[in-house]
Amino acid sequence: MPAGAIASKVERVRERMAAAARRAGRDPESITLVGVSKTVPPEQIREAIEAGLADLGENRVQEARDKAGQLTGPIHWHLVGHLQANKANHAARLFDVVHSLDSIDILERLERAAERAGRLVMAMVQIDLAGEPTKSGAREEDLDRLLEAAAGCRCVRVRGLMILPPYDPDPEKSRPYFRRLRGLLHEAQGRHAALELTHLSMGMTEDFEVAIEEGATMVRVGRALFGERRAA
Repeated sequence: MPAGAIASKVERVRERMAAAARRAGRDPESITLVGVSKTVPPEQIREAIEAGLADLGENRVQEARDKAGQLTGPIHWHLVGHLQANKANHAARLFDVVHSLDSIDILERLERAAERAGRLVMAMVQIDLAGEPTKSGAREEDLDRLLEAAAGCRCVRVRGLMILPPYDPDPEKSRPYFRRLRGLLHEAQGRHAALELTHLSMGMTEDFEVAIEEGATMVRVGRALFGERRAA
């Protein structure tokens, strides 16, 4: 990729985010761009950081560990992929935000690991609204029990919800899922006020503008910043 190309892509994505926010009557500064850097080499990530990208999302714990040792700066690391139970210890030490909390078991493991590490970890509950067998996520009917368990945690601070809607090149096909997740957040805010649920992690390269129109506070963008993924 030519020198400066990634910086230009970061600027362009931010412009699109700001336009979507304005259409929805929202402050563009209220939305965090998480650059999904899965399979992206550190030198390209470094260019994005120099262009002002401070939040990086990784799908795998080990890949994030490797990159964190090579990258410096005010970086916030986000786990946007599924968190395996046996990776909770590593995740608690590395990630600032875990977007993929999907069970009480994982919550409890992450809480114990974060307490041992002396860290505070923000988390989102991933919700599976489409029932896709290939994707993780808590069922809608299990959300209240998970949030009740989260209220007793000291080191894992659950602050919102996340979704991966079924893939479709038409971003409008994602809108009903984003709208439903926003509704679930509003319902949960009334029942679990102590958790301070304010975040919606939703929207990727194909549909982040629609997600912002529907209330996203964090968008997870990979290909629009770094191009097509390399083979893992």
